[in-house]
Amino acid sequence: QVQLVESGGGLVQPGGSLRLSCRVPRNIFSRYTLAWYRQAPGNQRALVARITTGGDTNYADSVKGRFTVSRDSPKNTVYLQMNSLRPDDTAVYLCNANWERNNYWGQGTQVTVSS
Repeated sequence: QVQLVESGGGLVQPGGSLRLSCRVPRNIFSRYTLAWYRQAPGNQRALVARITTGGDTNYADSVKGRFTVSRDSPKNTVYLQMNSLRPDDTAVYLCNANWERNNYWGQGTQVTVSS
């Protein structure tokens, strides 16, 4: 059973920042592309940001310039730094690990942006 363990969600005011973390098993971290997705009520799950094992990144247009994805090899952890948060960023954020036909998900962490 592969477990991706997310943390760092919460309630933040518009314009604020949060950093999400996802701890990944070592054998997964070294081989898999890691990503963050989000899902708001009534919406489909959507890619937020992705980082390859080589460090290449890509972002959803709606978060470019505000969010940064990174990976910390010694800690086997992928981060999502979220700045200038807006109410429409409110969603459950899920960590994902993908390699070839293998695809794993974390349990999700709630991010709520509200005054």
